[in-house]
Amino acid sequence: MPDGSLVGGGVSGGYPALVLNADFRPLSYFPLSLWSWQDSVKAVFLDRVSVLSEYETEVRSPSHTMRLPSVIALREYIPAARRPAFTRFNVFLRDAFECKYCNLPFPTHELTFDHVIPRSRGGRTSWDNVVTACGPCNLRKGSKLPRECNMLLRDEPRQPTSWELQENGRSFPPHYLHESWRDYLYWDSELEQG
Repeated sequence: MPDGSLVGGGVSGGYPALVLNADFRPLSYFPLSLWSWQDSVKAVFLDRVSVLSEYETEVRSPSHTMRLPSVIALREYIPAARRPAFTRFNVFLRDAFECKYCNLPFPTHELTFDHVIPRSRGGRTSWDNVVTACGPCNLRKGSKLPRECNMLLRDEPRQPTSWELQENGRSFPPHYLHESWRDYLYWDSELEQG
């Protein structure tokens, strides 16, 4: 069994802990709420979290040995922000990383955002006037209104709730999911019978 030491460390940046709110739901799905093993061990010693699952890996100090937490839950509930921040990433997440004109998914680095009513025509940079667009659609639309270039939107843009963004984030699991996290990330998925 690999082990590390809290003094002089042998365990590197691996072994993140999934952080759940006091209601046992992740603080966020996208990005997934993860803490480093160092932060999770510190939170355990400060009695700020409950350990729900552990890795096989241990860390040791001169007076203590413990297995690294893989899933922790906060002891005090943190309410979600009612209104999400208006950021480029949150616009992409609201729109499920799809161009709202051609309705195709794209990697984040190929996405832009477009003002439905162009700024040159008085359009504002706000939730209800900005949509995700791929580069070709954004260039094709330019400074026109969608109807002027026959590029209709499937949905009208609007401000999402924090809950809607979290639900959208659940559709984009990270590349790495530890076994012990699955029960907490997919808590409403149908259970296998057997």
